[in-house]
Amino acid sequence: MRRLVGLCAWLTAAAPAAAAATTTPAPLPPPYAGAYQPQGVDEIGLWKQLDEDERVLANSPILIRDEALNAYIRGVLCATVGAERCRAARLYILRTPLVNASMAPNGTLRLFSGLLLRVRSEAELGAVLGHEFGHFEQRHTLASFRARRNSTDLLSWAALLASMAPYAGGAYNFQTMQISVYGRLARFSRDQEREADLHGIGYLNGSALRPQSAAIVWQNMMTEAERSAAARGQAHPRFDREPFFASHPSDAERAVTMAALAAPDAATRDDGAARYAAALAPWLPLFLDDQIKLNDFGASDYLIGMLSERGATAPLWVARGDLYRARGYPRDLVSAAEFYGNAAGLDANSAEAQRGLGLSLIKIGRRSDGVTALRRYLQLKPDAPDAAMLGMLVSTPGQGQ
Repeated sequence: MRRLVGLCAWLTAAAPAAAAATTTPAPLPPPYAGAYQPQGVDEIGLWKQLDEDERVLANSPILIRDEALNAYIRGVLCATVGAERCRAARLYILRTPLVNASMAPNGTLRLFSGLLLRVRSEAELGAVLGHEFGHFEQRHTLASFRARRNSTDLLSWAALLASMAPYAGGAYNFQTMQISVYGRLARFSRDQEREADLHGIGYLNGSALRPQSAAIVWQNMMTEAERSAAARGQAHPRFDREPFFASHPSDAERAVTMAALAAPDAATRDDGAARYAAALAPWLPLFLDDQIKLNDFGASDYLIGMLSERGATAPLWVARGDLYRARGYPRDLVSAAEFYGNAAGLDANSAEAQRGLGLSLIKIGRRSDGVTALRRYLQLKPDAPDAAMLGMLVSTPGQGQ
């Protein structure tokens, strides 16, 4: 019973107070105290599990091992949090077209390619990396582990007592308590996210990058969600709501808070957009192809349009053509042929532009022009995986009409 009372007391005080809306810039980070070393059997066991997870991660088939890309992303991390803190992180970039990043207590930093596709500058990427490093430095994963363990201990004792209750309301009271405990854990997680946001902006305020870019990340995420919902015919998403079991604050709250926490005198700093675009340019076709395969027309169309704001390129025209051709409405195929033509006009040696152009033209009944484009594709890429199939298509009279 004494343990149960103690757990109840812990549950009441576990979650830190939510960050109040403020116009005071986030403070600069304190001197780095070094990576935390696990203490006790539970923590050592958790670290061993994380080390094993990292061993599997290092051999993952979706791990991007390109040295240039990894060195560049690590450079952005170091520019954000500082060289001393940066040494504690081991970076793993994963080819996954989703928006996510995480940092484990043992220093494993995971970064999904879907995030790299969406951020547009070093400052925006630094905001995300700084947020994750804030989780690491504040040992949030360890705190969450303890919170979940203590909560399940509490519920186990409560379930035992409820089963011994001499009245029918015991089970109902236990169910009510379950909801309260899980809701408290969700609030605890949201407060951790707010604290990590505070530290992430603090890192940017102390760097040479523009901290105002952090709010842009969430503004773009909300716009993408709106475009995705509109294309699917779904209701307009609400970004100002915070569900009871939400693990993160609302997107609208985070955008407003990050804008307020950014140092005003840092608004004229470089955001590194040009350097970021140059570093990611070789990877855009691959990342866009992965995104298009998610079958989310609205989001993909928005991302391509956002990337085109810096200037239309052949890979972006090809991606837009792929997007419309994948949806496959008759009018989409006409548009796709136009987009591929634009790509071929910018880069006559773009094999993918010729391939998409040829297939689209054949679909809309312009077989002769389509065959010409496909033959050009086979000349540019004779060892293509689909060379044999397309060779049969262009050599068979009437095929594809």
